[in-house]
Amino acid sequence: MNSDKKILIIEDDELMIKILTFILNKEGYQLSVIRDGLSAIEQLHTINPDMVITDLLLPYKSGLEVISFVKSNYKNKAIIALSALGEEEHSVSEAFKLGADDFIAKPFNPNELVLRVKRLLNY
Repeated sequence: MNSDKKILIIEDDELMIKILTFILNKEGYQLSVIRDGLSAIEQLHTINPDMVITDLLLPYKSGLEVISFVKSNYKNKAIIALSALGEEEHSVSEAFKLGADDFIAKPFNPNELVLRVKRLLNY
């Protein structure tokens, strides 16, 4: 199992949080969930995740601001950006420019999420 790998989920949609935690718990990851970008930035050092999965549209600080902060301060952390289909396409390219490692459009296939997480965590 993957019990030594920690993932921080930054998402404000309760249903999406339930879906992500269900899928990733099943895979054995240690999960932390934060519902806004500002709290995520403030708590990143304490949580010290191996990976960050962040929505792009978040309260207080955007997912783009979170990605920028993570890549400026923790270069080795993997980041997957999430966004609903049709939401600001320039945000997706901006996420990659800021250092996101991958992007998944919502709604997504659970198996695809697991494969992408495993690929970025190198196993």
